[in-house]
Amino acid sequence: MLARRPRDPLQALRRRGQELKLQVDSLVTESQLTGALEPSKRRDIYQRCIQLKQAVDENKNALQKLNKADEAAPVGNYEQRKEEEHTLLEKLACQLQELAVGISRKDTLKVEAHSDKEEDDTTEDDEEETEETGGEEEESEGDEEGKQEQASPEHAETVTYIALGDFAAQQAGDLTFKKGDILHIIEKRPDGWWLAKDAEGGEGLIPRTYLEPYNKEDKLESSEGSEEDGEEGDEEGGGEDGEDGEDGEEDVEVVDETADGAQVKQRTDSHWSAVRKAISEQINTVDVLATMGAIPAGFRPSTLSQLLDEGGRFRASYFLQPELTTSQLAFRDLTWDAKAGTIMSRPSRVSLILTLWSCKMIPLPGTSIQVLSRHIRLCLFDGSKVLSNIHTVRAVWQPKKPKTWTFSPQVTGILPCLLDGDCFIRSNSSTPDLGILFELGISYIRNSTGERGELSCGWVFLKLFDASGVPIPAKTYELFLNGGTPYEKGVEVDPSVSRRAQGSVFRQMISVRRQPQLLVKLRSLNRRSRAMLSLLPETLVGSMCSAHLLIFYRQILGDVLLRDRTSLQSADLISHPVLATFPLLLEQPDVMDALRSSWAEKESTLKRSEKRDKELLKAEFLLVYHDCVLPLLHSTLLPPFRWAEEETEAARWKAIADFLKQSRENEGSLKALLSPDGVHKPFDLSEQTYDFLGEIRKNSG
Repeated sequence: MLARRPRDPLQALRRRGQELKLQVDSLVTESQLTGALEPSKRRDIYQRCIQLKQAVDENKNALQKLNKADEAAPVGNYEQRKEEEHTLLEKLACQLQELAVGISRKDTLKVEAHSDKEEDDTTEDDEEETEETGGEEEESEGDEEGKQEQASPEHAETVTYIALGDFAAQQAGDLTFKKGDILHIIEKRPDGWWLAKDAEGGEGLIPRTYLEPYNKEDKLESSEGSEEDGEEGDEEGGGEDGEDGEDGEEDVEVVDETADGAQVKQRTDSHWSAVRKAISEQINTVDVLATMGAIPAGFRPSTLSQLLDEGGRFRASYFLQPELTTSQLAFRDLTWDAKAGTIMSRPSRVSLILTLWSCKMIPLPGTSIQVLSRHIRLCLFDGSKVLSNIHTVRAVWQPKKPKTWTFSPQVTGILPCLLDGDCFIRSNSSTPDLGILFELGISYIRNSTGERGELSCGWVFLKLFDASGVPIPAKTYELFLNGGTPYEKGVEVDPSVSRRAQGSVFRQMISVRRQPQLLVKLRSLNRRSRAMLSLLPETLVGSMCSAHLLIFYRQILGDVLLRDRTSLQSADLISHPVLATFPLLLEQPDVMDALRSSWAEKESTLKRSEKRDKELLKAEFLLVYHDCVLPLLHSTLLPPFRWAEEETEAARWKAIADFLKQSRENEGSLKALLSPDGVHKPFDLSEQTYDFLGEIRKNSG
């Protein structure tokens, strides 16, 4: 039990943590003699491990709920002390797990050795496999078949598939087969391992990614196609397409596995149908990679990446534009505040800051593919459709911890905004199932073919409101990832982890810690942040480090469209290069970084009184934009932006850095613009004109 909370809760939890450390150290010392101890003594130590683990978890949960405001008096280095205590508790939890596993393993070995003497037909390999899977017993073929028939009603209805490649049994209960074998599926299990029977009558578990539906009429054609295409497989059917044919209704459902169970909804909107079709066309490549062992069974083509490729509907540049009312005669979310002399702030139902901390236990791809980028894409989601732009944050990782991805909160200075783990979330949607959809992804290139693609390494949906409509608390959330796509249910990222967890309760606890997970923190807004974000569109997801630049754009939009336009009924083209080109920066984050850096330098030279003058700030911002962004956007020295191409990204960074250096040395970009070395693209009228009727969003309600 935790001690009663005094006036200084953090100090009390730290004191409790030291007590737990002493108990763990004592237990570890005592356990070193377990080899000579009686079984009852070992069981006692095992039980104490479990109890101590529960106490450590309770202390960790209490620590997680603490805030600086809970303290009766100011505490120096509060966050650092809290983080140190969290690290200590994590270390104690790991020690207890290792200790309990060691004791459990010794007892398991003794039990297996005893059973080996009684059962002559159990082989040594079977004993080792039994230890790994928690003690599964093999029965005779006839008994097993009878038992399966009673347990599974699907036995009477088998489906025939053909093997795409060779598979060797990995553990007891698996079925070995060769490429081209005809297999009868007895039971389709949700973990991706199906129960099958081969032509000789042998039964066992097989991975579904090795299969495609078998058609007797197309047998010869399929076989020839498999021989010619090699590892590429048959274009007409992958394991996923075959499953769609059998269980299409189930595949188009979304299940929230994490946050109080959002209702399962069926996809009906047209953009999702197009994405699902595109993903099904890519599934053959993914099946080949899974068959080769290059990726885990739960990886899929990236759903959110495919949505981004479909067009501009899910890009931030689209949601940044003003929205028309239903009558199409006025702006719905861009109104003028005559008293303040600027655009009117607009509160929204959801306005918060999300901090991405880390991703843990993300499975590693095989050596046959090269990872170009690790990233996370997130958007607002209602369990049925995407409700906002899709925002991308790139992750970093260390070779020493390849399964852990980390992010950079509060990006400042020269760090790219693409790494910014602090994101603002705004939405005015009234749906009760509103939440955030996270999709972890990798961009890759196949070493053998040079083919590029993007895979989802798992996804999770965090609902922002509970069943009664109350917002979920602002705290840190540990979210376990699902495999497959957001319209599949019951798919694990790496099914082999749960298969190895069969057995003792403690082994299952260890398996939970091995499951891929995402650590995020929801933060409520203070007065300043709320006032700042209320100037942005009602629905938008983006980086906090560039939010002030987006606000400048919205304020300039208000000046041009509401204050300075000669007639509100006029729909003529507007000569304004900033309005015409700023949306391009949202798709070229390195140019946005150049603007952010240049504006920070300019802002540092302004006096405090000047920083309070909104009109002066907008005028200075326009000058910086013309001096920095416009020359870069139209320079031939800047290669076209391409996602996850290291050489292109490096070349762009160098070109941008050289340009900014020259501008700084020459007190402006005019000299660089007039230099014969600076070649620019031919002038186009679109660089200068803003067509707001072509850019605005139509009201969907």
